[in-house]
Amino acid sequence: MSDEKLELVHGSGNAFRDFGHPDAEILQLKTILAAKIIEVLDEQKITVRLAQQMTGYAAADFSRVRQAKLQRFSIERLIHMLGKLNQDVELSVDVRSRPTKEHLEKAVKELKEVVLPPMSGKRKRRLVRA
Repeated sequence: MSDEKLELVHGSGNAFRDFGHPDAEILQLKTILAAKIIEVLDEQKITVRLAQQMTGYAAADFSRVRQAKLQRFSIERLIHMLGKLNQDVELSVDVRSRPTKEHLEKAVKELKEVVLPPMSGKRKRRLVRA
């Protein structure tokens, strides 16, 4: 194992935003809806062909959802697919301003200034290996 120190960075809760994607919120919502579709299909042991018969959507659409190829899907379409799978969808929206780069840098600086209690050598080694 290397003696190189790694910096722990907490994400925003949206991986698409963390990687700088311009449509991060839309992609996250599509991903959540697709995951719910996959969950329903798996829990009820529904094949893509059976899903097609149940919903009227093409089996290929369900295959694309399973493969996370969501470019062709609108949020509305994914919600409609869930509805056809006998699922109710409830959305809540929370709007708030994003932290600025300066705000984040200040928070990181404050965190680095926090003094941690001293650790014994044995415990320190365990933490490095974990």
